[in-house]
Amino acid sequence: MGVLRKRTKQEMKKIVRTVAVDTVFDILGSILYAMGLYTFAKMANFSPGGVSGVALILNYLWNLPVGVTTLVLNIPLVIISYKVVGPKFLAKTTKTMIISTIFLDVVFPLFPMYMGNRMMAAFYSGLCMGAGMAFFYMRGSSSGGIDFLSMTIKVRHPYISLGIVTAVLDFIVILIGWPIYRDANAVLYGLICTFATSIVLDKIMYGIGAGKLVLIITTQTRELTDKISDLTDRGSTIIKAIGSYTKDERDVILCACSKSQTYTITNAAHEVDPGAFVMVTETSEVFGEGFKEYKK
Repeated sequence: MGVLRKRTKQEMKKIVRTVAVDTVFDILGSILYAMGLYTFAKMANFSPGGVSGVALILNYLWNLPVGVTTLVLNIPLVIISYKVVGPKFLAKTTKTMIISTIFLDVVFPLFPMYMGNRMMAAFYSGLCMGAGMAFFYMRGSSSGGIDFLSMTIKVRHPYISLGIVTAVLDFIVILIGWPIYRDANAVLYGLICTFATSIVLDKIMYGIGAGKLVLIITTQTRELTDKISDLTDRGSTIIKAIGSYTKDERDVILCACSKSQTYTITNAAHEVDPGAFVMVTETSEVFGEGFKEYKK
């Protein structure tokens, strides 16, 4: 019983700690997200896409509160996608949306809005919203809206790209802003904002652990792997291969490296074996010795 009671306390501490960290990330993400949406996008009269973009359009037309409108618009999407996203993700996202609503409708209206250049507003709106969404995603939550709809469409039509679904839905909302704001530039600024959001989101989520994967097909395997190790202190993996046309045996060297080491490795490959076949690919994340440690 003593062991069971101790284990239960540890689990409770872990749950409390997880909820506390989730809440901190929700607050930080909501501050950035609300700043991008209210401080920059609202002033510049453009829609950044998604449910929040629809809420901005309705705010422009009838002065409805952005946060509450976003929350209300999410209700039918929650009902539609409940079975797809699951109760855990839904609970986390609901908490995130409520916190975001407070910052959008209560906190940020107390601060002055950005009144400068619209292009800068679109850029910084995307930067702030992308960073805010990254905080949500890192804790297994989201800002709701298009995420719910995209996941539901993806489950029912698994061969459709999730990125394409999200992009199309965002683009439709951005286009709606054209006749509403009576300004073609509203579409351009909305696209700039959406593009900046996706770039910042990717860089924060994956850019830290990003690297390169160099694949080298060569006959000078040992000499080349030794040189790569000497120059970059990187290990390599050797795979035996046979050419489909020549039927000759070759070795394929795989070497994960940082972006700055790519030139050194490719240059070494051509020095050791001028006939080497070299391929360089992007890797979103690299886990393991010499790179990022994987943590659940």
